[in-house]
Amino acid sequence: MADLTTKYMGLELDSPLIVAASSISSYIDRIELAEKAGAGALVIRSLFEEQIMFDALQLELDLDVGSESFPEALSYFPEIQHGEADEHLMWIEKTRAAVKLPLIGSLNAITPGAWTKYARQLEATGIDALELNVYAVATNPDKTSIEIEKDLYEVVKAVKAEVTIPVAVKLSPFYTSPLNVARELSALGVNALVLFNRFLQPDIDPQTESLKSEMVFSTPQEMKVPLRHIALLYGRIDSDLAITTGVHSGLDAVKAILSGASAVQTASALLKNGIPYLSTMLREIEGWMDERGYEKLDDFRGKLSQREAEDPFAFERAQYVKLLMSQK
Repeated sequence: MADLTTKYMGLELDSPLIVAASSISSYIDRIELAEKAGAGALVIRSLFEEQIMFDALQLELDLDVGSESFPEALSYFPEIQHGEADEHLMWIEKTRAAVKLPLIGSLNAITPGAWTKYARQLEATGIDALELNVYAVATNPDKTSIEIEKDLYEVVKAVKAEVTIPVAVKLSPFYTSPLNVARELSALGVNALVLFNRFLQPDIDPQTESLKSEMVFSTPQEMKVPLRHIALLYGRIDSDLAITTGVHSGLDAVKAILSGASAVQTASALLKNGIPYLSTMLREIEGWMDERGYEKLDDFRGKLSQREAEDPFAFERAQYVKLLMSQK
């Protein structure tokens, strides 16, 4: 039988399938089900600094309601402070005690001090690794790409200096040169790069003349962008590589590993088909490997990366021109 174990961020995983940060990690019984179905690891839903700030402001507003109505009674009530990330952290500790599979914390902050503060707190919960969810949309036309990338590097250096567990960075594809950013992050000692963060775009409703947002599942077609970048990076940086968009089947995972990925993250496929679908995906990988005589993932990892492929130009513009010329 094929050996599906893999190493990711220095962690020994029983399989290359990682449950991506999603609502699945909001319930311990679902995490237990994912572990039973063969998940190699699970990324816990992100701790968002913005949400903490919003909740704290809402609590302050709620406590202020009627505060001037009965001045003689104000001293009766003790000062109440928002618990910040306490609920999220306690929930992770409870989850850590319930399952054995590797748990990867996820953090998205907006202020420099918050990145390091919450990174320390997350590490203390017993997570095995930390994924920095650098979800940010560049909306300031006065801020250059150099400044944006510098801010990213400063965050990563600060977090790496504060924690001892492995650190991954979940990147966006919208940098001027994602490959260069990946190389710089690897040079800073980032243990893994996760490609790519999937931005949810706002839409416009012409009937109500208003903005609307909705959660839309990924599609297998979206996997092509991270697949190309994994193939271009494999063998050229020290960090492990993982794909996180468009993985909907075991064969999608096979494609990711052929391109050079150490692991794949999936969520949409599980939300659509149910968590036990992980077992189906693993059987697909095993069946594909058995048909070709592969005993372990390293036997074919990176086989179709740019460095190893027979046609390395397939990942560059030359292939685009070739396809256009073939149209009649």
